[in-house]
Amino acid sequence: MNVERRLMLELPDVRLPGDLVLPPRARGWVVFAHGSGSSRRSVRNRAVAAALQRRRFATLLFDLLTETEDRDYEKRFDIERLARRLREATLWLRRQDALAPRLPIGYFGASTGAAAALCAAAELGERIAAVVARGGRPDLAGDQVTRVRAPTLLIVGGDDLPVLELNRAAYALLPAAKKLAIVPGASHLFEEPGALEQVAKLAGDWFADYCVAGADPDQ
Repeated sequence: MNVERRLMLELPDVRLPGDLVLPPRARGWVVFAHGSGSSRRSVRNRAVAAALQRRRFATLLFDLLTETEDRDYEKRFDIERLARRLREATLWLRRQDALAPRLPIGYFGASTGAAAALCAAAELGERIAAVVARGGRPDLAGDQVTRVRAPTLLIVGGDDLPVLELNRAAYALLPAAKKLAIVPGASHLFEEPGALEQVAKLAGDWFADYCVAGADPDQ
């Protein structure tokens, strides 16, 4: 049975609520970074997290901003702030010895959260095992994209043409293992029937390849 915890992340300058799920015999962590105007309650991120939990990945969804900060539109696009919070949450998770086993950590970022995930991964280097971006805005990460060493999967809807072009440009700059996966007929929010399930499958396969502790006979 999964261990599920609602908790407060004690970061250097703020306390942020989070939801942690630890499946039995977990083989890796996935920390989620939601997009602007969203939160740890994102329906789409929770659907992906549930699919990853079934594949024995522990997940952490948390709010990148306080309620007061989230009312400030500019702060929603403050990628430096969001990336710092994600880095600090990662280090916080590493300190929870009684709660969180020391497994590889990957990031799943959506929209602006993908930019934060890329920036945080660039700063943390080998401490991040893999990155997956859903409908991401890698352009907001600037030249930090060129410093990402974690294997990175960019997932974009085939009908999300402006974001697809932004991801193609970022893909060309990524220096590590990488893949651009296009979900045919999907829009930015992957609301079409079966689209989000494809996202979850692609993400799960990527984390299974790059974010697991040792050999996994059940993979």
